[in-house]
Amino acid sequence: MYLMYYLDESGNRCYTLKKNGPDGKPTLSAHPARFSPEDKYSRERITIKKRFGILMTQKPEVVY
Repeated sequence: MYLMYYLDESGNRCYTLKKNGPDGKPTLSAHPARFSPEDKYSRERITIKKRFGILMTQKPEVVY
C-alpha cells in the first residue's frame, strides 16, 4: 500500500491509503518521484526549459 492524498474543500491535503477520495476522484501519490544520479535525459529537459523560459534562473526575483 502506498500513501495517497486528496484535497478537501479548503485545499488542504487529506492523507489516505485508498485509491479514490470520498468524492470519487482518484487520489494522488504522496511520495516524491524517483531520482537517479545517472539521469540520461537531464540535458534535454534543461534545454526545453531554457527554450520556454521556465528555468528558475529565468524567472523574475520574488521579494517577500
